[in-house]
Amino acid sequence: MPLGVVVRKSPGVTRWAKWAWRVSAVMPGAAQANWRELRRDGETVEYHAATLPLTLWAAETEAYLTNLADGAPSIYVVLRNEPDGNAPLDVAVVTASPFEAQDYTDNGDDLVEKVPMSAGLAAWIEEFTLKHHVEDTFVKRKRDRKRVDLTENGKGDERIHQTSDVFRAPRKRLVQ
Repeated sequence: MPLGVVVRKSPGVTRWAKWAWRVSAVMPGAAQANWRELRRDGETVEYHAATLPLTLWAAETEAYLTNLADGAPSIYVVLRNEPDGNAPLDVAVVTASPFEAQDYTDNGDDLVEKVPMSAGLAAWIEEFTLKHHVEDTFVKRKRDRKRVDLTENGKGDERIHQTSDVFRAPRKRLVQ
């Protein structure tokens, strides 16, 4: 499903950041756009920055269930500071998986924004998830019965016969 990403540019609150960029909304089924201005209120401007596909994967249904079980299901938008010349930010990824969004936050370079999901979009994702989700059964590991206390540590290589401990303190040899 194509999702249009709406990005708000507002004046920065510190002297180190001239502008503050924030994803304010997503629009399901939006047409293609490249930083088209939607609204202006003084110095605050909202842009339809890009339209990216929201792809759902059958293997990620557990993550979608986690997102839907949250009090406010969300869409995660990944922004990068790699402008291509005519765009201030690069809208890289749109995802409904909080686990994938967390992976993008780990590198420290990407800006991951959490945007509330509309009810229709949440219903679409829930329908997909319920259709494709397969519950993994928990399998408890069994303890192996190997005895690990039968080997003696400190004797070095088992193939070389030694009678003393290899961790002993060196002794001074008496010369006669």
